[in-house]
Amino acid sequence: LDCATDIIPDVTVGFVGLARDEETALASTYYQKLPELRGKAVIVLDPMLATGGSAIYALRQIAENNPYSISFACIVAAPEGIDAVQSEFPNVSITCGAIDRELNSKKYIVPGLGDFGDRLYGNL
Repeated sequence: LDCATDIIPDVTVGFVGLARDEETALASTYYQKLPELRGKAVIVLDPMLATGGSAIYALRQIAENNPYSISFACIVAAPEGIDAVQSEFPNVSITCGAIDRELNSKKYIVPGLGDFGDRLYGNL
């Protein structure tokens, strides 16, 4: 987010906070605050696109607010996540730094970066 606001300093920021259950790989919401989105161009930032579950949840919340357009940007993605997002949101463009090989049995991107939240918040 800091990098994005450096590039687009006058941007309005919203937040959809999701945490992944390690057993089920399903996301649950711990916080959500969105600005007025009607008629706006929205860019969703997420470090990693693995299964697509968190992305789809966030995109649904945003789509309910009738934005002009929605784009999705991430650092690393798995093909499974890209397919899931494009299946439900064919008009959302996805930009990512790298597409890794696949998801493993724990639904982590392989080779991937590990758990990005753990890296970001120092829980390694």
